[in-house]
Amino acid sequence: MFKRITYFTYGVVCYALFFATFLYAIGWVGNLFVPTSIDAPRTAGQTLADALLINILLLTLFAVQHSVMARPAFKRAWTRIVPTPLERSTYVLFSSAALIALFYWWQPLGGVIWRVQHPVGAGLLLSGFLLGWMVVLVSTFLINHFDLFGLRQVWLYLVGKPYQPLAFKTPWLYKYVRHPLYVGWLLAFWCTPTMTAAHLLFALMTTAYILVAIRLEERDLVKAHVEYEDYRRRVPMLVPRLKSTEPGRPDYAGDNA
Repeated sequence: MFKRITYFTYGVVCYALFFATFLYAIGWVGNLFVPTSIDAPRTAGQTLADALLINILLLTLFAVQHSVMARPAFKRAWTRIVPTPLERSTYVLFSSAALIALFYWWQPLGGVIWRVQHPVGAGLLLSGFLLGWMVVLVSTFLINHFDLFGLRQVWLYLVGKPYQPLAFKTPWLYKYVRHPLYVGWLLAFWCTPTMTAAHLLFALMTTAYILVAIRLEERDLVKAHVEYEDYRRRVPMLVPRLKSTEPGRPDYAGDNA
């Protein structure tokens, strides 16, 4: 029983760290209420080339960690070291650590690409920014927030029940686009009244990562769920259509993450 409680505590701590990091990320990207931000003033003595290199390395570290650790082949090898109930929580822990490193060592670049000063335009961009974060959070609950971040796994281990992978499903937003989670990220990263050089670098690299991640994720989903190929033909990837499914087509039951 001690082992089960320890595993559950580990999962809860990893989740708490993730949620704190998620909240900090909102402030960091939006320059709101946090001590460091994406648009902090340039550091005296820091060359532009050095700052660019550091930022690119930080973003690459996160992208590699986030994608490699999510692949089934890595999970099979990783669970020879990390207990299976803790695999997802450990992934969340490493993702949080990569983000914290990004926040801490990010280098300001200076320069403004655009600045929207009209109250209506600035308000619309700020609304898009907040909507993006809301879409991200809502999307995680649509596909089972607690499984995605490892809490379901450690809870089932605590109560002595075997883990069963979630079935494939397409609830609400997933009827209109295959990846609403990524749509939310794109809104959050691109909707800003003031786009600096540092913010643009961040938005461009995370967008490139998202497009690559979708390819990798969908390759795994096609192998895991026979229904996914048909779903991919019917539902657009990121830009919704007015009509999401063909008449008479049933919803699928399952997980899209």
